[in-house]
Amino acid sequence: MLTVSVKWQKKVFEGIEIDPTLPPYVFKAQLYDLTGVPPERQKIMVKGGLLKDDADWSAIGVKDGQKLMMMGTADEIVKAPEKAIVFAEDLPEEEQATHLGYSAGLVNLGNTCYMNSTVQCLKSVPELKSALSNYALAGRSNDVDQTSHMLTVATRELFGDLDRSVNAVSPTQFWMILRKKFPQFSQLQNGMHMQQDAEECWTQLLYTLSQSLKAPTSSEDSDAVKALFGVNLRSRVHCQESGEESSETESVYSLKCHISHEVNHLHEGLKHGLKGELEKTSPALGRTALYLKESLIDSLPRYLTVQFVRFFWKRETNQKAKILRKVDYPLELDIFDLCSEELRKKLEAPRQKLRDEEGKKLGLQPKSSSKDSDVKMTDAEASSKESGESSTVTQQEGGSSEKGTLHMTGIYDLVSVLTHKGRSADSGHYVAWVKQESGKWIQYDDSHPSLQREEDITKLSGGGDWHMAYIIMYKARFVSM
Repeated sequence: MLTVSVKWQKKVFEGIEIDPTLPPYVFKAQLYDLTGVPPERQKIMVKGGLLKDDADWSAIGVKDGQKLMMMGTADEIVKAPEKAIVFAEDLPEEEQATHLGYSAGLVNLGNTCYMNSTVQCLKSVPELKSALSNYALAGRSNDVDQTSHMLTVATRELFGDLDRSVNAVSPTQFWMILRKKFPQFSQLQNGMHMQQDAEECWTQLLYTLSQSLKAPTSSEDSDAVKALFGVNLRSRVHCQESGEESSETESVYSLKCHISHEVNHLHEGLKHGLKGELEKTSPALGRTALYLKESLIDSLPRYLTVQFVRFFWKRETNQKAKILRKVDYPLELDIFDLCSEELRKKLEAPRQKLRDEEGKKLGLQPKSSSKDSDVKMTDAEASSKESGESSTVTQQEGGSSEKGTLHMTGIYDLVSVLTHKGRSADSGHYVAWVKQESGKWIQYDDSHPSLQREEDITKLSGGGDWHMAYIIMYKARFVSM
C-alpha cells in the first residue's frame, strides 16, 4: 500500500492511499470524493504523461510519499431548493383536488346513483356553476317557493364541496331537500329507498334551477337555465283528413332520440323524435281527429341535451321495460339539417368560416380571400370566462371574444354521458362519464372516479347488459367573426 499527496488548485490532500493491485480508476474515485472532480475530468501528471484509468501501477513507478499534481473542474454543487418540496398528499385537500384535475365522487346513500350521476353531469357546466355562485337570498324571486330556494342553495353548496374535496362527498343535505321538493323520490320498497329515473331527476332539478336563477325581469335573456339548455322548436301541425294546418312554438330542455328497429344512429333517432302524432278536436270536422306534428329547431342552446327513450310502459306485464337496442352517437354532432330554414340561413356564414379554417389546416385555399375571413374556433365557454354571464351568446348572434362576435355553427362536441346498466327500468345502476377541461374523460361511479379513454366513450351505445347511454350532453362550438 502506497501513500501519496495530491495538489489540486491551491489545496493539497495528504495521506491518500493507493492499492497497487487495483486499477488507477479506483484512485480517481477517491479523489472525486475529496475534490468533486469526476474521474473523466481528472488529469493527473505521472511519469510518462497522464494517468490512465487502466494503467499498471508498477510500470508508472509511483513512490511512497510522492506528491502528484491534478487538474480538472469540479461538478457544480447542487443547491438546496429555495422552496421545500411538498408532496401532493401533503397539500391541503382543496389544493389536492385542483392538482388532480377532476372533482370528487359522491357517496351512494342507498339507490341514489340516479341522483349522483345527474349531479356530476350538470356540475360539468361551468356557466351553471357561475350562475349558482351568484345566487343569493337577496336575489330570490317572490315566485320561488322556499323549498325550491333551499334546493338551489343545496345544489350550489354540493357543487362547491365536490370542487374542494378529494374524498367522496356525502350528498345527504341535497338528497333530503330533493325528496322534500319531489316526494316521488322518497318511494320505499322493503324498507329501502327505490331506484329512480335519472331523467326525471335531471328534468326536475333543471326546472327548479330555472325558476330560482331567473332574474327579476320579463326578458327571456334573464332565464339563465333556458339560455344554457333551452331548445326552441317550431312545429307544423297538420290534419290530413280535414286539411287543417297550424304552427306552434315551444321550448324544451332536451331533444328525444326515439328508438325503433329503423334507428341505428343518434341522428336517425332525433329525426324520429321531431315527428309525432296527436289526437285533438278538429273544428272543421267537429270531432276528434288525428294530426301529424313535425318540428324543427328554431334556436340553439349552448348545451344540447339528448335523452335516449329507452324506457316504456309494457301493458302485457304492467311495468316499465327497457329497449336495449344499440344506437351509436358521435363525439361531434352536426344538427344543421334539423334546424328551421330561418336558422339555417343564420348558420351558413359561420359554417363556411369554419370550413375555411379547417381547409387552411389541410393546406386548401379558402373560398373567401378577404382578410376579414380569418376565424378562430372556440367553444361556448370562451365568451363567458371573464363576465361569468351565461345568456349572452345562446342565440346565433351575440356574445364576443377578443377577435370578434361569437356565432353558432350547429356543431356540438360531446361533454358528458349518463348511462344505465341493467335490463330493468326500476333497478340497475347509473354512472356519469364527464369530459374535463383538460380533455380527459372521468367515469363517476358514485364515490369512485376513474380515468377513461375517449375512444371508449362512444362504445356506451347499448346492445347488451353493459352501460348504455341514457342522457348525453353536447357543448356548442362557436366561431369568432
